[in-house]
Amino acid sequence: MQATDPQQRTAVQTGKVPGIGTQNRYHAGGRRSEVGSAVAIGYTSRPQPSRTEPVRIVPLQPCALLFQAPAGRGCADPAHRVRMMPMRLALFDLDNTLLAGDSDFEWAQFLIDQGVLDRELYEARNNHFYEQYKAGTLDIHEFLDFQLKPLARHDRAQLDEWHREFMRARIMPLITQKARDLVQSHAQDARVVVTATNSFVTAPIAREFGIEYLIATEPESVNGEFTGRVQGVPSFREGKVIRVEAWLAEHGLSWNSFTSSFFYSDSLNDLPLLGKVTDPIAVDPDETLKERALEMGWMIISLR
Repeated sequence: MQATDPQQRTAVQTGKVPGIGTQNRYHAGGRRSEVGSAVAIGYTSRPQPSRTEPVRIVPLQPCALLFQAPAGRGCADPAHRVRMMPMRLALFDLDNTLLAGDSDFEWAQFLIDQGVLDRELYEARNNHFYEQYKAGTLDIHEFLDFQLKPLARHDRAQLDEWHREFMRARIMPLITQKARDLVQSHAQDARVVVTATNSFVTAPIAREFGIEYLIATEPESVNGEFTGRVQGVPSFREGKVIRVEAWLAEHGLSWNSFTSSFFYSDSLNDLPLLGKVTDPIAVDPDETLKERALEMGWMIISLR
């Protein structure tokens, strides 16, 4: 479909997306996009969080945050669901998409630099898994055994202290203004980070972006302490589709509940979820994803 609205034609021709500034951009096939616009009939926009008030990252529970029932009305009320439902769904990959780097890789390197993990034993394996991920050959269960075991060796208070320093030293430099602007352009949509990286590492990052929902690989915990094992389906490749659809179902929703659904990703590993949304968007993509995006007429943008 050709863009007929003058503002949309400008976005296609010049690469300036309303709401997120000018970006390096390819757009094969002239396909219409709504990136940057916010259409939400019958939906009351959420107040934006202040820097001093952390955003609540919500576990996968029915009616959590997405539907804010008025006093005396239950979440299961179908009329309330229809009236309050955002019309659009915005899904964001995290590593090398919203972040100009990989939080999984950086967390392991941070622990190595802190002397928590032995450099000789862990650095080569960390690099090995990262290269497998980029090549699309990663065995997610082998990797999670490597990634989650260190969480079980230290109490939660110590891990949280390390994570605060990790955010300051490793993550904040990876957050660009373009990434913040992109997230803000979807302020009236249902926004979800969907990442293979575990929720301990990624929940504070999602809060930093002000994104309300997080679907991540879940580390198992008992009495608040990590066991070193994974809980449930890892949020990786086809697992992302399984986890998103389970989350939608728990809220009484499906893909068809939204007029538009967006997914932003850099990686060939996310092709299964990119194929589910109405608006798949490649962000600084790897070569495999870039080729597929050009073939399919998907939008390609840069946040760098």
